[in-house]
Amino acid sequence: MLMAVKNQLRVCLLSVKYNIMREMLNKVTFLTNIGFMMLNNATFIVQWVILFGLKDDIGGYAMGEVMLFWGLAASTYGLSHILFARAFSLPDLIINGKLDSYLVLPKNVLLSVITSSTNTSSIGDFLYGLLIICIFAFRVERLFLFLLFSVTGAVILTAFALLMGSLSFWFVRSEMFGNQMVSSVINFSTYPDGIFKGMARFILYNIIPVGMSIYHPVHVMVHFDAKSLLTVLGYTVLLSAAAVFVFYRGLRRYSSSNLMGARL
Repeated sequence: MLMAVKNQLRVCLLSVKYNIMREMLNKVTFLTNIGFMMLNNATFIVQWVILFGLKDDIGGYAMGEVMLFWGLAASTYGLSHILFARAFSLPDLIINGKLDSYLVLPKNVLLSVITSSTNTSSIGDFLYGLLIICIFAFRVERLFLFLLFSVTGAVILTAFALLMGSLSFWFVRSEMFGNQMVSSVINFSTYPDGIFKGMARFILYNIIPVGMSIYHPVHVMVHFDAKSLLTVLGYTVLLSAAAVFVFYRGLRRYSSSNLMGARL
């Protein structure tokens, strides 16, 4: 059992490795995409510098703490799209019958699908997040927590995208709703939770998983709390298990398009 899991993970890592190597064939384009993504993210720092010039705190947070939200959001998004980019285009594979080539591969179907593509510009997002914490909020223990929460956040975001994408097994036009829900996680994660009240706060913590992917982790990095850390880890496991369950239940309903194609 453990050997089978090890082999599956090894194959997935090789898939990601070769996806990146394929993108690196044109090194200029590869590096330019990464550089411009980091530059694009950096432009938003100006927005917060102006806002903090007008107020001492925003939502109960100082500049360095708000940058933690931005850094973790960027690294979470980046890591999920480096490793599991195909999870975010799952509805297209389902609706157009493009899962056929994955079903015949001698490895886990779900892992084959979500690791079959990578977004190399997202490397810029991940590096930007690391740069942010090193500049605005560096501590050795905080850096380790940041790396841990980048992984849990990436898994949560991917699992949520997988859940939303799997709705296409049952509902033909659900991809628009799913895309909006996933986009909302990304959009709200760049703002401190202190500015949200009432129903908005409830939704962000209980329906859209921004609370567990970004807000709780930032709280732990600012004021360490072992209970909150375990809560984030437990939530990551539960949401991942739910996403896997829903995907395979939906896969039973999948109808082949009889497309002639193969993955190498």
